[in-house]
Amino acid sequence: MKSTTNTVGVASRSKSRRSSLLKTIGSRYDLYLMLLIPIVWYLVFHYGPLYGLQIAFKNFSPAKGISGSAWVGLDHFQRFVESYYFWRLLWNTIAINLFSLLFAFPIPILLALIVTEIRNKAFSKIVQNITYIPHFISIVVMVGMLMLFLSPRGGPLNSIIEAFGGDPVRFLDSAAWFKPIFISSNIWQNMGWQSIIYIAALAGVNPQLYEAAKMDGASRMRRIWHVSIPGILPVIVILLILDVGHFMNVGFEKILLMQNNLNIESSDVISTFVYSTGILKGEYSYTAAIGLFNSVINLVLLLLVNRFARKKAETSLW
Repeated sequence: MKSTTNTVGVASRSKSRRSSLLKTIGSRYDLYLMLLIPIVWYLVFHYGPLYGLQIAFKNFSPAKGISGSAWVGLDHFQRFVESYYFWRLLWNTIAINLFSLLFAFPIPILLALIVTEIRNKAFSKIVQNITYIPHFISIVVMVGMLMLFLSPRGGPLNSIIEAFGGDPVRFLDSAAWFKPIFISSNIWQNMGWQSIIYIAALAGVNPQLYEAAKMDGASRMRRIWHVSIPGILPVIVILLILDVGHFMNVGFEKILLMQNNLNIESSDVISTFVYSTGILKGEYSYTAAIGLFNSVINLVLLLLVNRFARKKAETSLW
């Protein structure tokens, strides 16, 4: 009898919650209708294409379609892992992302701290505007600027080298210079824009903590180290997790524009290989397998870093 009463009570509470939820949705129906747009966008462009992942395990033929193509299992994955260019593509992809994470990730944090610590607000706004502007330069224009600036014939940098008695350096034709140029230009272009979220987080730090630290005799550097950085640490951790979540993804557009036969040893990454082999040569199944391999690594890294952050920093995505 008691069990029946409990069951009825649970059912009643569940019905009451559903009724309350429906009333809330009814009173805010306009907001939920707006939510439909991103939901449909994600379903159509993110979850819908997952159906096509099966071509990574098939010998896909456009004439036969996805369902009519023959299964080949893990043949494409084996072909990629055993290829002579596998380790070159993997190293170039990992190296660019690893060095970007080591050098590019901390710089927006430092910029945000500097902008926040500037007492002259007018000068602070000027610094912010100057660092934001490069973000709005298109990739094509950015690469064109690099070509002009680093040109061995009349480029400003080579002109300075020649003025000191050196020989012109063909920076963009050198495999050794490709990664430093690519990473440093990304830092210059994105550091201001990426610092916005840190500046917003710093604005939310309790001012009384700074006052207490000042009364205790803490210098400006001490206040930054013991108040500012701990105050924005959850934001730093979340953004770090998100960055690691697409660790293996390198925007191929800029690399493709900078790439040539002389620097391809250092510039050929998984994304450019997928474009050149899958789109231009039509090896859809093979490059779908490579793309899936790339995504699985991203997923594993995301899960590991999220778990580590949850244990050590008590901050995570889930």
